[in-house]
Amino acid sequence: MNIAAKPPLTIRLCGPRGFCAGVDRAIQIVVLALKSYGAPVYVRHEIVHNRYVVEGLEAKGAVFVEELDEIPAEHRAQPVVFSAHGVPKSVPEDAASRNLFYLDATCPLVSKVHKQAMRHNRLGRHVVLIGHAGHPEVIGTMGQLPEGSVSLIETIEDADAYIPADADNLGYVTQTTLSVDDTAGVIARLHERFPNLTAPAADSICYATTNRQEVVKQAAPGCDLFIIVGAPNSSNSKRLVEVALRAGAKKSILVQRAAELDWDDIGAISTLGLSAGASAPEVIVNEIIEAFRARFDARVELAETVQETENFLVNRELRSIELTAADMAFVNG
Repeated sequence: MNIAAKPPLTIRLCGPRGFCAGVDRAIQIVVLALKSYGAPVYVRHEIVHNRYVVEGLEAKGAVFVEELDEIPAEHRAQPVVFSAHGVPKSVPEDAASRNLFYLDATCPLVSKVHKQAMRHNRLGRHVVLIGHAGHPEVIGTMGQLPEGSVSLIETIEDADAYIPADADNLGYVTQTTLSVDDTAGVIARLHERFPNLTAPAADSICYATTNRQEVVKQAAPGCDLFIIVGAPNSSNSKRLVEVALRAGAKKSILVQRAAELDWDDIGAISTLGLSAGASAPEVIVNEIIEAFRARFDARVELAETVQETENFLVNRELRSIELTAADMAFVNG
């Protein structure tokens, strides 16, 4: 019996993609805490915005809670980990009042934004935070300062409507996972309206967000479809979908697993772009590639702009614990 040849497909695989140093560190903290202290290890909120990662850590003995009062009294001696997105100052204060042992997995680049906001405040500036309402990182950043000290701006329209109490004493910071292009437009409008607006000492949008957006921009032109691996609540992943469309991809979608792919909708394509948000594990990228190889004669081309070498140390309490490739195989393969 003759078997029809698979149609040819070029997969433009973006690099860098997937885990950034901050996400990798946060997951390592939970894994090392489980090795050091045993299960359960509690985690306040999702450690990172990826269901696959959360379920993998749950299988190892992590327990995810929304608030600290959910931790049973008999487990108060077990560690609780704060997520990579950062938390308001009230959370570690609450943990201390409950005599909880906590490990802070806040990304160092998010912590940098916290310090930038506090510096603006210390120098008498009202803080303008450019970000998305309700995102955990935004809640954490706003929670570093007294209520009323921070104004949230999401769009250029918000920038147009914003009326500060003192237009000459403003300083801005941004959420780390925003679209570089969108944020530049908001900042430009704020500078037009408030010439004395003070920028942070360093760019708030993190290197990983910028790098992933830049390579998607380069890879997108000519793509019939661009797939971003990531969760629907992942800000940086959703921005990559938007970047791909703006840069010339005919279509772009966000998927969490290969099982979500609608092959009828995908149809006949010849060039596929593929990247992953900063909290999406490499094992799912490989799963997506294999799903296309089962249906196409796929050839993978690496579209790479830079190589990331950043590495953030875990908490001091965990540095003596050995972390093996087997410990991280559930996300790295």
